[in-house]
Amino acid sequence: MQALLVFLAIAALSLLASSRILLDPSRLPGVAQLAASGLTFLVFGILLGPGLVGVLSPVDLQGLLPVVSLGLGTAGVILGLNLEPRLLRRLPRPVFFAALAHSGVAFLFVAVPLSGAMLVTTRLPFAAVVGGAALLGAAASLSSGHFAVMGYRSGRMERSRGLAVALLTMLDDGVGLMVLALALVLGAGASVAEGVGLVALALLLGVMCGALIAFLTYALKDVAELTAVMLGGVALVGGAAAYLRVSALLAGVACGATLALVGGRAVEQVARALGRFERPTYLMMVFLAGCFVQARDVDAWVLLPGYVALRFLGKVWGGSLAQRFAANTLDLPSQLGFALIAQGGLALCLVVQYLLLVPGPLSQHIFDVVALGAVVNEVLASRAFRQVLDPHRRAREGTA
Repeated sequence: MQALLVFLAIAALSLLASSRILLDPSRLPGVAQLAASGLTFLVFGILLGPGLVGVLSPVDLQGLLPVVSLGLGTAGVILGLNLEPRLLRRLPRPVFFAALAHSGVAFLFVAVPLSGAMLVTTRLPFAAVVGGAALLGAAASLSSGHFAVMGYRSGRMERSRGLAVALLTMLDDGVGLMVLALALVLGAGASVAEGVGLVALALLLGVMCGALIAFLTYALKDVAELTAVMLGGVALVGGAAAYLRVSALLAGVACGATLALVGGRAVEQVARALGRFERPTYLMMVFLAGCFVQARDVDAWVLLPGYVALRFLGKVWGGSLAQRFAANTLDLPSQLGFALIAQGGLALCLVVQYLLLVPGPLSQHIFDVVALGAVVNEVLASRAFRQVLDPHRRAREGTA
């Protein structure tokens, strides 16, 4: 009963924090900045979870695993729907190179040194260590564009620059998802061949669910019916993936990508209907992710400073490289790397998925490092982003 009350309270808070008024930076800038990242829910989860205060026990978390799978499936479908083929085809090639540059450099800066350190300090199999370090790099490669979006909405940043930064942060999702698939191939099965089969099964499941949703929504006109069918389809993706013990996140991405590829007016309405539930679902996922953090994990605290420092350097250097690639295509700020420090929720989804499918001490360390690092990176990002604001607006903020 206590766990149910806590869960309902967090669900109510997530609905409140999704309010358009709280998220409007022109009305309540301080509250909007705090609410935009949603990481306060991660801190709630860390505090209430079994790793610290223990309001929620490990048994409670075990009972909430279907909700986690549903959240991962929903996040995946939303990501997949963003893979709009017509939009991607219109983007110039330097934009893709720029996104690959800033995410790829951060990946290498984190994955290579930490894999070496983990190989020396642990006696785990080589494939498991490499897969785990690669996942750390994948989480580090991801950036969130919420500071850029809030910057241009509040008038502190040119709209074209804010949109350009947000576009680059959206495109780096592909690197993280590909590395997650690789890490699951290496660690989710008893052999690499079995791992390949599990990833392929997740993708096939997503494609089949996407095709089914497209078929069921093709002739629907009523918005309520579309919403009901879409939510049922998303629940099917997450539930089936959990039953088959495959990645709900990858299955969701395949489902959303199939819908985006099929296209059509019904799919656009479906995407808008699902968008209404994006924010509450995200906040619930962040809270549940926090509950899995083991705050007393000494190894994670040892790795954390190196992870944050290497990622920061990788983003700054990668941002500089990305600016060279896209200088003639996008209107980017001069110190782009400082706008890429915020990490976002997808990084948490990656490591939660890995923890559920490859349980063990190594995946727990990786999860703890990324979750705690997300909070630290958010604090760093709020300071670093001021370096990319327009000079006269930055001066005005400094005197305010």
